Amino acid sequence: MLGIMDHLRYNGLCHSSATQTRRSSRMRVKIQLVMCSDEGHEETVTDVITLDKDHRRIEHLGLTLAEAKQVLSTLQRHVLQHQIDTFLDTCSACADCGAQLKMKAHASRSFRTLFGTFTLDSPRLEHCDCTRRKTSSFRPLSALLTESVAPELLYMEAKWSSLVSYGMSLDALKDFLPLEVTLDVKTIRYDTLKVATRLEAELGEEQQRFIEGDPSDWDLLPLPDGCFKVGIDGRYVRNWFDKKHNFEVIVGKSMRSFTEDEADKAPSPKRLGFVQTLDTKPKRRLYEGLQAQGLQMNQEITFLSDGNDTLRALQLEMSPKATHLFY
Repeated sequence: MLGIMDHLRYNGLCHSSATQTRRSSRMRVKIQLVMCSDEGHEETVTDVITLDKDHRRIEHLGLTLAEAKQVLSTLQRHVLQHQIDTFLDTCSACADCGAQLKMKAHASRSFRTLFGTFTLDSPRLEHCDCTRRKTSSFRPLSALLTESVAPELLYMEAKWSSLVSYGMSLDALKDFLPLEVTLDVKTIRYDTLKVATRLEAELGEEQQRFIEGDPSDWDLLPLPDGCFKVGIDGRYVRNWFDKKHNFEVIVGKSMRSFTEDEADKAPSPKRLGFVQTLDTKPKRRLYEGLQAQGLQMNQEITFLSDGNDTLRALQLEMSPKATHLFY
């Protein structure tokens, strides 16, 4: 399979003399994509975009946001298409006998990425008769594109949606990325829920006690960096569909802070939230968040809450060095 090197060439408009260069107020910038094989030999040169740039005002300098989006989208299309073509070439022959596979049907499928949505050819090939198989034909691209959305785009959608509303997430993504205008709030919500469902499935089993090992084991652990402070509280929220009923939302934030001697290390906050009557793994959720921040069994940690029974049970048996403060 061919390797890909993004080689961007910057070509200014050549002038016959230095005087002409000084007089000109515009320049032509050509960006090219060079595809190279694994041996480093140049394969293809593709003109990506040509820009006519002025340089007399500060807003003329560098790429504008619109130009940057166009460059990213065009580069993505060329690189993606080259990767897909190379992958399909490797699947065009039988893996057992090497015979060329016959084409049964042509089709296409879309693939959403950070830098635009692209339509890709997805041919259906007939299996070779040399080996008995469960099906008579297959689509090679299905093995590569297991999802219709690139993982990085799912990550960005879920990240922004965890911080602000779906609508504001959509606005932020469209501001800086060359996403198509058809992307809407429903798509953002669907993708975020899909990521959340997958993460929920990966969450371990609930436990009442997460203190691990014996005191003799804790003495052998390396000295911990920083200390933890965890604040947890609950609030009642009115049911949107049944205004007479409320449900309790538990939210929390854990902060790992460092001493003055460790001033070069930035605090690493983590947040959690769940509906108390619906979540079946609240302690596991808190534990995984603390573990992601590097909590050790010999590390001091302070829990702050209002002493509610639900909150008290959530934080107990989490660490042998825990201090519980109720207000």
